[in-house]
Amino acid sequence: MGLKHATGLVAMISLVAGCGAARPVPSAPEESAVPKTFSDAFVPDRPAPVAPRIAHSFEYHGVRVSDPYHWLKDQGYPTVDDPEVLAYLNAENAYYGEAMAPLEDLSEVLFQEMRARRPEAEQSVPWREGAYWYQWRFEEGAQYRSWLWAPSDPATGEPSADAYRVLLDEAKLAEGHEFFRLGGLELSPDHRLLAYSDDTTGGERYRLHLVDSNTGEPRHPPIEQTIGSPVFSADGRYLFYRVVNSEWRPHRVMRLDLSSGAQEVVFEESDASYFVGLDSTQSDAFIVISSGDHITSELYLLARSEPLAELQLISPRRPGHEYDLEHRGDRLIIRSNRDHQNFALYEAPLAQPTEDHWQALVPGSDARYLTGFAVFAMHTVLEERVGGLDQIRVWPVGATAPYAIDFPEASYAAGIGTNAEFELEQLRIGYESMVTPGTVFDFDLAERTLRTRKVREIPSGYTADDYRTERLNVQVRDGELVPVSLVYHRDMPPAPDRPLYLYGYGAYGSAISPGFNPTRLSLLDRGVSFAIAHIRGGDDLGYAWYQAGKLKQRTNTFNDFVDVGADLMERGYSGKGKIAMVGGSAGGELVGAAVNQAREWLGAAVLHVPFVDVLNTMLDTSLPLTPMEWPEWGNPIEDAEAFRLIQSYSPYDQLQPGAYPPMLVTGGLNDPRVTYWEPAKYVAKLRTLKTNDAALLLKINMGAGHGGKSGRFDALREDAQEYAFLLQVLGVHTGPS
Repeated sequence: MGLKHATGLVAMISLVAGCGAARPVPSAPEESAVPKTFSDAFVPDRPAPVAPRIAHSFEYHGVRVSDPYHWLKDQGYPTVDDPEVLAYLNAENAYYGEAMAPLEDLSEVLFQEMRARRPEAEQSVPWREGAYWYQWRFEEGAQYRSWLWAPSDPATGEPSADAYRVLLDEAKLAEGHEFFRLGGLELSPDHRLLAYSDDTTGGERYRLHLVDSNTGEPRHPPIEQTIGSPVFSADGRYLFYRVVNSEWRPHRVMRLDLSSGAQEVVFEESDASYFVGLDSTQSDAFIVISSGDHITSELYLLARSEPLAELQLISPRRPGHEYDLEHRGDRLIIRSNRDHQNFALYEAPLAQPTEDHWQALVPGSDARYLTGFAVFAMHTVLEERVGGLDQIRVWPVGATAPYAIDFPEASYAAGIGTNAEFELEQLRIGYESMVTPGTVFDFDLAERTLRTRKVREIPSGYTADDYRTERLNVQVRDGELVPVSLVYHRDMPPAPDRPLYLYGYGAYGSAISPGFNPTRLSLLDRGVSFAIAHIRGGDDLGYAWYQAGKLKQRTNTFNDFVDVGADLMERGYSGKGKIAMVGGSAGGELVGAAVNQAREWLGAAVLHVPFVDVLNTMLDTSLPLTPMEWPEWGNPIEDAEAFRLIQSYSPYDQLQPGAYPPMLVTGGLNDPRVTYWEPAKYVAKLRTLKTNDAALLLKINMGAGHGGKSGRFDALREDAQEYAFLLQVLGVHTGPS
């Protein structure tokens, strides 16, 4: 309770901040301090590291594959202590440091600009749940949040300004750790106990703590190898939580008896391709246990008031059927794709929740993609995407149809925010666009009006009119129209001689919304345009858009990205040698595959924690994500066609001799999602194949995981280094405009 609905939305909430006084932007260094040419910037005193080639090969479906860099995978993983592996990674990091040394002044300028756009002290809009109000804050200069709470005044229903006290201080918990991330945060129903989890390595194996909410004193020994937020039973006697196995797969839900300390397995998933989830309904009446992969789900209910009861199965798993649910009164509200790939909304009696009792509320639509929903006492709220743009519709109980909330711009990103209470009068919404900083709205459900509660503060100053945004459609090689979102400085519009930062992802049905990022102003203010290619593989234009970029159609994603870049050059939005392609994780795979197609005209490429060794990973069942990923990429172990297709586009496997653009590649030693050896092997192999002297840099975070540095300012330093690299290799004037 209390913070249950907050922690999952931290990323969105943290986009916004209040208004404050402007600060001056630090000035640029003297031009003489900044390298003038590519060769001036990247000439370390010693040659690049050369990884030994050690014979290793394997054969599937009659195809023998040689992989001389297989040794870079420490055979003791997830422990990485092989001296030769560590020596190579440290050598690459040292080379990276030497290569980037001439850009230290520029990186510092960029970092100071980025930091000046973020408030040193910041706080969220408070939210209420029951008898308490909650809020997070960043104290002056702090890298991590504090979570606060305050009792509601019985007379006014509001907390007094001086009533807030610290519930959990992330900064204190992070002391002495190179990395820190809060996992889950949950208060017991009587507010006496606080359950929280933390990760201090980046490996996403969290330690669960149970403490006195007033004193912080431990009330149970820490529990290792957990993930996600726990859930208390209604009486507070039992705590439900998930654990991960040795392959990092969430496979069990446990029940801890807080009175006796006894623990029992409530649910265990034996299928190695399924991950287990744990949540509670918005009504707080039920615990929801889920199991599924990327395309299939299975849900069980357990009343919080009956924590020892048997789990109630809603619909047995069948491949390709995805559903989720909420609860109100004697009904369940269910979102499912059983009748339409864009999902429909159903209701069913709580006493008879099986599929044969589902009745359609909102039918599936080719035009409307139902991406999510929330259920409150008197309203159902639909999150949809129409023509690639977010929509929110509200359906009052008793009304014949939902109505749409109108937003002030034609292109934007919007979603349901932190709404902790079931009885709701104001619906909190998060909103932003490529030129509008993150905004928190409260939508009055009676008056149907939007009230601005908070706009992200840019302390150094920001004027939206200084920037322009466009929405383009690019016809790609098979005739499909791919949307592109573009933003640039009004005084430096796109031109053939100006650089363009092209970003993409294109996997798992994850749309990249046209949102705001104050960090990229350092590019826009120097004449670099920023574009998002809404390529197939994401669900930007509906579920079919996702399906058109996966499995046998996976290459559509890479072709779309390359064709968008080529089209933008043809339109004069940039020119040959001026486009930088950037992506992370599966987006790093995207960039790697695109580089193999378009290296002749690319200006640069940045691959963050890139999934570039696709074939080897999809063959390695010892890795946590491999079986779960087969519905996305295919199973090359059993399917010869899948093997050959993956091999045909896997960036690592398809590297060829030739000239390559300047490239920056990153990884995390403790990353469980894209293991460190993928970027390491990729760079090691590429060093032997590239025939030109363009920069090829590898940076491995030795104390972090998939998301890089965890502190809010430490993360900005990594952004500043990436931007310094790109500005240099793209030949951009390095001072602000």
